[in-house]
Amino acid sequence: MKRPTERDGVATDMSTIPGDIDTDSQPPMAVPLRHFVVGFGFLVVAAVLRVAIAVDAMGVADPAPGLAPLAHVHLLLVGWVCLTIAGAMTQFVPVWSGVALHSRRLAVVQLWLLALGVTGLVAAMLAGRLALLPVAGAVLALGFWTFAYNVGRTLLAARPLDVTERHFLLAIGYFVLVTVLGIVLALDFTRALLGVETVPRAQMVGAHATLAVFGAVLTTVFGALYQLTTMFTQTELDRLDRALATFETVVFPVGVLALAAGRLTANTSVARAGGLLVVASVATVGVVLARRLHAARVPRTPMLSRYAVAAVGMAGWAVATLPRWLRSPLAFDARFGASLESLALFVVGFVVLGTLYHVVPFVVWVHRYADRLGYEPVPMIDDLYEDRIATVDLVATAAGAACLVAADWPLAPAWLDLAGSGLFLLGVLLCSANLLQVVRVHGDGVVPTLVGTTPGD
Repeated sequence: MKRPTERDGVATDMSTIPGDIDTDSQPPMAVPLRHFVVGFGFLVVAAVLRVAIAVDAMGVADPAPGLAPLAHVHLLLVGWVCLTIAGAMTQFVPVWSGVALHSRRLAVVQLWLLALGVTGLVAAMLAGRLALLPVAGAVLALGFWTFAYNVGRTLLAARPLDVTERHFLLAIGYFVLVTVLGIVLALDFTRALLGVETVPRAQMVGAHATLAVFGAVLTTVFGALYQLTTMFTQTELDRLDRALATFETVVFPVGVLALAAGRLTANTSVARAGGLLVVASVATVGVVLARRLHAARVPRTPMLSRYAVAAVGMAGWAVATLPRWLRSPLAFDARFGASLESLALFVVGFVVLGTLYHVVPFVVWVHRYADRLGYEPVPMIDDLYEDRIATVDLVATAAGAACLVAADWPLAPAWLDLAGSGLFLLGVLLCSANLLQVVRVHGDGVVPTLVGTTPGD
């Protein structure tokens, strides 16, 4: 649906404003924006830490702390991606489902717990204070359980559940499982719970990583893409797309659980079978995404440009991962498939960055300008950010991610890792500044911080 707007007194077609969603059900603007801003903070720290790791690897600086790579993974995937997911679900589940958020107060509480938990976990890793890991892990788990309860109760009020809502409910279940395994792993640092007589730590780590990345994160990403790509390309899934979506909806959860179970029990055959289903599902979603982008009836935007990168990334990751998981799905260096960078940046990262390039301006626009539509000139959503900066940060992040992926290849020069880390950091800084400027300039005085409360349930 297209809704008219006015810019400089002239009616303009605003095709990027969906007309069939219920924005009256959404929580206050500050709730999701606080999640996004804190998430951007963790992303910047993750990018800086990645540069430090690359510098350390070249031997030109003092060694980074021993758990720095683990801290980087948690900053990137938990601090940025999962915190952004929590904010996005809190905002858009009520919008998509047409039901009120179960509790606005819990949405505020979840952010405090998640932010404190990630900060404590990363600080303990970098400082070598392993005794603090169970405490920080418990806080983080409580934050995810609060999020799961709040959004889960909201989703259960929606009937019937569509493909996006079914993915989200499944992802919430994965979040609960992941946090339980995470607490066990944190306790194992000080209590030695894992070993030959129970489950070896390496096997528990493999299951934890699988449920976290492929279960909680990718299930959420896939569910959101079915909604967002049709909404913002102004297209509908055709018969082939619906068949592919049905295939992924059935096959992907089976693959994730089989891959996690195989890694937990060191069963190569089960893990390999699950891995093949996961690879097929990622490739399937990549095809659906590429087809919708090709059929788009709207001009290219930063959101759709980054989705195009993600579609290519999904295909590339699937092709590169297939032989590795056929050969050794239990290998530690294959736990993310081809590589962490190819999955976390190209498959997940560009979907999240692209979504934020629309969601942040969209949330601000709805709260600041929607009521003025038709009464006075208002800007379009894509006018709220600086398009030239968006182009530069896309080039920087894509080039940086490509260098990081290439740095894993045999005989790759050592400087490629540092160059990729630096370029990705530059892109992250530009993207963060561009979107935070939207909040500062157009947020009508609502600057999201961790201070303050959200009124009313």
